[in-house]
Amino acid sequence: MAPPHARIALLLTSAILMLGTIQEAAGQAAPAGEVIIAWHVTIAPTWFDPSSAPPQITPFGTLYAIHDALARPMPNQKMGASLAESWTESPDGLVYEFKLRRGLKFHNGDPVTAEDVKFSFERYKGAGAKEFQSRVKQVEIVDPLTVRFRLNAAWPDFMTFYGTTATGAGIVVPKKYMTQVGDDGFRKHPIGAGPYKFVSHTPGVEVVLEAYTGYWRRVPNVKRLVLKSVPEVGTRLAMLKTGEADIAVALDGPEGLEVRRDPRLQLVSSRHASIFWIEFAEQWDPKSPWHDKRMRQAVNFALDRKTTNEAACLGFCPPAGVIVPRVMDFALQVEPPPYDPQKAKQLLTEAGYPNGLDAGDFVAIPGFPTVAEATLNYLNAVGIRMKMRPMERATFYATWREKKLRGLFMTAVGNSGNAASRVAEFISSKGAYAYGGYPDIDDLAQQQSGERDVKKREALLHRIQQLTIDRAMFAPIMDLRALMGVGPRMADHTINLVPMTVWPSYEDMRVKNQ
Repeated sequence: MAPPHARIALLLTSAILMLGTIQEAAGQAAPAGEVIIAWHVTIAPTWFDPSSAPPQITPFGTLYAIHDALARPMPNQKMGASLAESWTESPDGLVYEFKLRRGLKFHNGDPVTAEDVKFSFERYKGAGAKEFQSRVKQVEIVDPLTVRFRLNAAWPDFMTFYGTTATGAGIVVPKKYMTQVGDDGFRKHPIGAGPYKFVSHTPGVEVVLEAYTGYWRRVPNVKRLVLKSVPEVGTRLAMLKTGEADIAVALDGPEGLEVRRDPRLQLVSSRHASIFWIEFAEQWDPKSPWHDKRMRQAVNFALDRKTTNEAACLGFCPPAGVIVPRVMDFALQVEPPPYDPQKAKQLLTEAGYPNGLDAGDFVAIPGFPTVAEATLNYLNAVGIRMKMRPMERATFYATWREKKLRGLFMTAVGNSGNAASRVAEFISSKGAYAYGGYPDIDDLAQQQSGERDVKKREALLHRIQQLTIDRAMFAPIMDLRALMGVGPRMADHTINLVPMTVWPSYEDMRVKNQ
């Protein structure tokens, strides 16, 4: 037993620390008010569960409201310590060790422990799961607040995949609760450790959240957060104008212009890592017309990216020449192909289609009608005849991953990471969303994944991106800068406070005193 004077000193220290914590909490005002965000898509219950997160930024609009991760994008940080107060990497790059903050609790009062971290990682099956399975040797619980990841070989991008929106693998869910309710029960009523607690979900209508006053970083300013499913862009604009919504997500060009004309409203362009492109799903099938590189080149020359940007994005979305967003580390900075419809028709003729061809259905990622319609019109104009086939957002993601989208389709991807994480998911033949690949690109991808010299890595990643251009693997359209409408009640919308994401920093949002 410790001597009396030591015990007294310990009690005094504990009292001082506790008093400091109480005073700090007391210094923060209680959450008040409500913010309503009109989403551009129908919110899917699968987006309450990080284990199945696709390589998209959209689900993180709910994930980072309800949940938290060991490390994640934070205000003014691409990746910051969150549930973990710190982490270390061994000199050989084979071991990563995380130390959890003390006193963390899930919304139901259960403590956040290293066991929850290990459980959450091992049940993860979303984007990047293949990379983790092949590269992480084991996860060890050192003590209740310390967890250790051992790798099979040095992987410079472990933290990129684990600690950003490249994947949801670093998000921690409560093992005890998950075990009790199962996957379906968890999606009906998720429990997390994030700034907002789940209250209710009305499918196709809204998700209601309430501030979690025990959140480690700060007590959220806004008490009630309502996420509305509003796929129709005109309705989102109308809600913003009438005050039914405080933020309208991903407005189209015409609606963005209307926001600009209204002195009560504010138009904000996001700075997240997103890009539109056309996939050629059948380019590896010798029987498909898209196997011929000239056909894929024709699509690239058919697109007027500059005009599409002006119409859909008011000039905020830079035309793209590669599918890695220019704001990412290791992105190849290149000019897009020129708009040349005559060249496109010439290539079609050379490929054996002087009168064009009927190319079937055109599926475009939902929520961006002007980009989709403009792209389809440019294809039809040069003789690539297609018809739009609408699809709901969650269905689009699933159908893409299951490789059921055929011919040409348009997608957009907005999760963060760097060029290597985009290569891993979409360019390498092993990628979860890749329909095929090329052996030399796969070899380069493997080389860069273990290269710890930054300059050498960059050269390898630039080479991969150049090969995708040389082979016309994709038809990049433009980087996406989402147009966000902000209503008059918002004192601080916090859009762009967190780098590389489209979503606000929820706990930092503020509304004006009414």
